[in-house]
Formats: sequence, structure tokens, C-alpha cells
Amino acid sequence: MATIAYNLGMNQLTLVLPFALPNAELAADLLKVLQAPALAALLSRTSTCDLEIFDNAKRLLPHEAWLAHALGLSPAPNGEEAQAAFAARAMRGYGLVPEPGGRYFLLHPAHLAIARSHISLEDLRQLKLSEDDGRALFDIASPYFDEIGQPLAYGDAGTWFMRADGWSDLQCASPDAATTQDLSVWMPEGEHARAARRLQNEVQMLWHEHPVNAAREERGLKAINSFWIWGASLANAEAARCAASLHTRDAPDWLAALAEPAQRDASPSSVLASQQDAIIVLGGLIEAAQAQEWGMWLQQLQALEADWFAPLLAAVKAGRMGQLRLVLSHRDAWLSCTTSKHAQRKFWRAITLNKLKAS
Repeated sequence: MATIAYNLGMNQLTLVLPFALPNAELAADLLKVLQAPALAALLSRTSTCDLEIFDNAKRLLPHEAWLAHALGLSPAPNGEEAQAAFAARAMRGYGLVPEPGGRYFLLHPAHLAIARSHISLEDLRQLKLSEDDGRALFDIASPYFDEIGQPLAYGDAGTWFMRADGWSDLQCASPDAATTQDLSVWMPEGEHARAARRLQNEVQMLWHEHPVNAAREERGLKAINSFWIWGASLANAEAARCAASLHTRDAPDWLAALAEPAQRDASPSSVLASQQDAIIVLGGLIEAAQAQEWGMWLQQLQALEADWFAPLLAAVKAGRMGQLRLVLSHRDAWLSCTTSKHAQRKFWRAITLNKLKAS
């Protein structure tokens, strides 16, 4: 499972589960076959439980807005900011040093698919871009970015960074928010949106028929024919002092870069043994839900039941943590439920998964 752990020095463990809320029209059928008694107990016997409706027009997904706020990168958890300022912090996770006062964007090599009626963004997880290929594409594009005064920095094959101090107005969507959507309403907006599109076009020409893409297509892979930018942030000293730790396998690499290396392999036992309060983000459900692969989604959630929900329920009942908060989301809402040893003693509350259908 994709796992992210952020130690915040708080007296509670928070488990964030992007896309753990199923689509409303499918929820009843999915929950009939899901065997997750530990998750049911955690959701049924609670101290608090709140559903927050999220305006998807904010150009982020609910868990991204929630996480940005939890890490001090956005003033509000509901996406009131046009974008979450992840870029400078992610740069530091790659060992890069953003210059104070510089405005940086996350930039991902991407595949834009052109259909008869719309253009769509391929899920970045599906691109399977190797380090050699990513570096080759970076090397041919980087001089052009230098020439226009918006230099690139390389994080890994699929995660680059662009400095564009003058683009403070540009409003961008996260790639997971834009994936599977008609891009006509998800492309960058603002005074510099035209400049961003022009930059995209130039890079598309640089990469068109590049040997990397020719070889990818021979292997049955999608060509890297564009890029996606978002997550703009202004580098400053305060952001450099923010501490975070993360382990990820299935989640995007930019998210892994928000973490400290020492805690990129979180497990229930390691988190509990540390005696530090943490936020843990499990991202393994995102890809299945985005692709509407509900059989895979059930398998992933079943694995989370064994690997995470059951051990954490046991820890709550034994009093090894003060509170456990679950934050579950889909594209349009998140559900936040808090439980404790005392709450788990509410035997009169039936144990069900019905709260997964509340949204």
C-alpha cells in the first residue's frame, strides 16, 4: 500500500485514505461484498464524525486540500486557495534548494490524449517513465526553459520543478484532479495562461518524434507529449522549517518528496513504537478509483483492513494511542471520524460500514 507518514508532534494519529469513499451510486453494492469489520468498528463507534462537502472546482482533490492545510501550506482545509503550495517543499525532499523568494511549480512529463470531443490527461502512474528516459527528455527541454528565464530542476523522471517568478497569477489544477476529466475546464487560468500554453507547445515540438518516444511507442507505452504544471509556491525560510515524513509506493512521487527519509516506510508497528503523533496517508486506492476499477478497489481496501485497520483498532482498544482519526475522501467530499478507547466501548452502536455511503 502507498503509505505516507507526517510527524506533527500532536497527540493523535490521523489516517488519510484518498478515494476510500466509493461513488454514491455504487456504494451499496460494493459494501455488500467488502469484509472489513475493523474499519466498520472504527467508523461506527466514534467520538465525532463530520462530512465536509468539497467544491471540486477548487482545482484540487479533497485529500490534497486537507493535506496542504495540515502541513501549513494552505490557510484553509476546504480548498479556498486556488492551489496548494507544494512545490518548494517537494523540492527540498529531492535534495534541491529553492532560492528564497523564488516562485516554483511542480512540472510532470505527461501524455495528453486527444479524443473526438475533448482532450484528457493520462494518469501519470500509467506512464512508466524510466529515469533514463525522463533524464533524456529533461536534457532536451531544459535549455529552452533557461533561455526564457524559467529554469528547470530535476527531481526524478516524473517530477521536475520550474521557477517562474512572474507567474503569481497562474491557477493550476493538480494532476489527480484533472485526470479522467475534460481538460477544457482544467487547463491553467490567469493572465499568464497563454504563456503557459505557448510553453507547452514549444516542449511538445521538442519531444515530437524524439527517440525516447519512438522507443516507448515500440514498447506499447504512451508517448510523453506534454507536461503538467501546478502546486506553485513561494520559497521562504518558514517553509524550510516545516518537518514531514513519508513512505509511498503507489502515490505520486511528488507526494513522497514531502516526507523525511527516516519515516518513508511507515507501518502501524513503527508509528506506534515511535510514540510520536502522526498523519499517515495511504494512497493505494487512488489509481483504482480513478480508473473505475472497483474490483481492484475492493482488493486494495481488503488489504488495508488486514494491514492497517485491524492493528490500529487493537491499538485503540488497548489504549496505545489517545485518538485515531480517519479522513476518507472521494472527488467531492471527505469524511472525518475520530475514535478512542472510550468511544469503542459504546457497545450499543451497531458496527456497520454505512458511513461509507453517507456521501
